[in-house]
Amino acid sequence: MDNQNSVGVVVVSAGKGSRMGTRESKQYLLMDDKPIVIHTLEVFDRMPLVREIVLVTGAEDIERCAGWIDRYGLRKVAKIVPGGKERQQSVYKGLLEISTEWVMVHDGVRPFVEPERIEACHQKALLTGAAVLAVPVKDTIKWVSGSGMIEGTPDRRSLWAIHTPQAFRLSDLKKAHELAEADGFVGTDDSMLVERMGIPVAVVEGSYTNIKITTPEDLEYAAFMLKRRGEKSR
Repeated sequence: MDNQNSVGVVVVSAGKGSRMGTRESKQYLLMDDKPIVIHTLEVFDRMPLVREIVLVTGAEDIERCAGWIDRYGLRKVAKIVPGGKERQQSVYKGLLEISTEWVMVHDGVRPFVEPERIEACHQKALLTGAAVLAVPVKDTIKWVSGSGMIEGTPDRRSLWAIHTPQAFRLSDLKKAHELAEADGFVGTDDSMLVERMGIPVAVVEGSYTNIKITTPEDLEYAAFMLKRRGEKSR
């Protein structure tokens, strides 16, 4: 992989996650005796495509994350940096430490992302300038008023649930974050910030197994996924 097309990855792992209902932050809960965020980092660490990884976490968690990275032999985690108050600020802090032309941003609690999907997302970004993983929405979606009444039904065929990683040219994403900060705009993902600049973002079909672990039910599904993965590798 030449340096021009290699990619840096910002893994965002600074949130607390109140929906999990545990004292421990969700990204540090153990899954098969290993913190969830380490499972996530390992996926990218093993990929030839990836040149460097920056982990963004809470300031109080930097030391233990460094210990885990050393313990599990992760070679590509170049830096661990403290995050900001919001995810958007945390991502920007990670971007400042990336040295590659292209960057991917990924949630630390999505450990089941598949390498082939990461590769496909990156390749699409090289062609179009920006790309995100997503899956078609399976449920019927309704527009609902503040009083709880249905106001309409959008065409499900045009609706996609957006995942990570999301891939961009580093200079574009940094500029998008800086403009959003200047405007006081907070987006729900990085793609939203880039879209504001008029840059088209392509969708690459991902996998429904690329879940974001945020609730106890997600942990149960994650345990099932790990068990199935272990059975397949025998």
